[in-house]
Amino acid sequence: MFPKNAWYVACTPDEIEAKPLGRTVCNEKIVFWRPAPGQVAAVEDFCPHRGAALSLGRVCDGQLVCGYHGLVMGCEGKTVSMPGQRVQGFPKVRAYPVAEKYGFIWVWPGDPVLADPATIHHLEWADNPAWAYGGGLYHIACDWRLMVDNLMDLTHEAYVHVGSIGQKEIDQAPVGTRAEGEHVITSRFMENVMAPPFWRANLRGAGLADDVPVDRWQVCHFYPPSHVMIEVGVAHAGKGGYHADAKDKVSSIVVDFITPETDGTMWYFWGMARNFRPGDAALTAQIREGQGRVFAEDLAVLEAQQRNLATWPDRRLLMLNIDAGGVQARRIIDRLVAAEQPAKLAA
Repeated sequence: MFPKNAWYVACTPDEIEAKPLGRTVCNEKIVFWRPAPGQVAAVEDFCPHRGAALSLGRVCDGQLVCGYHGLVMGCEGKTVSMPGQRVQGFPKVRAYPVAEKYGFIWVWPGDPVLADPATIHHLEWADNPAWAYGGGLYHIACDWRLMVDNLMDLTHEAYVHVGSIGQKEIDQAPVGTRAEGEHVITSRFMENVMAPPFWRANLRGAGLADDVPVDRWQVCHFYPPSHVMIEVGVAHAGKGGYHADAKDKVSSIVVDFITPETDGTMWYFWGMARNFRPGDAALTAQIREGQGRVFAEDLAVLEAQQRNLATWPDRRLLMLNIDAGGVQARRIIDRLVAAEQPAKLAA
């Protein structure tokens, strides 16, 4: 269902500041905590004594203390101590490669020998004072690949998001799709249209007129295993569109980290990075609130879609030209999953 030899966003740093966090990633139950400031550890969320969830415990002197009988777990998955017990023969639990980078905690659920933090997808906007970022997290009861489909084909905006970012010109504009290795790009450009409510608010936020025609663009980038970055924006019509000068446009990167939880549930880390008025915290909060409402509109659709597909698993779905980006992304995912399967023994 998902590649395991890959880096996934597991949580945000604030989720592990006060106590351990238990989270399932790719069907792996994992507990995350801070052994020391600036450090992160991740082990199987399973106490070797009686199978209790270590995430229900606490952190003491950088080590994880089980909340059931006080077993102390180290960062490498080896029991350090337990009241009144000799622990030398206690079995280790699995430790996971983990990294803190670009403002997120990443985990590698596959073969630890293959894990290299240097391969985490580069985020050009992170740790850059010229950019601001705000985002959130949703838990969604659907196959994570349905979200990939959703984000690589934004035609649905004209229907699901009609009161925020949707407009009729979206499904009237042609979609371009191309692949550069394992990087899939879909793009749509709309010229001389009126901006929808979400973008009118952003125009005002940038000090630009919001009641004049604009050129609008959506460029979706899929990077395996499950990251989708979407270049979005509007510019006053006739000023160059996507290539307009910064003074004539508002543009952002919609950030989508899709982390499989189980075969039918996922964690969705969403946000928006922008390079206009980056120091305006109130604007960041305003955009985050608006974007959160937009993404919440997708939840009901995706979860109902998941229920339908589970009810009728053998029904064939149509593949249209607007689905090309999602189809190509799924082919890449399928290849990665297949490459991790053990080779079949010769007959």
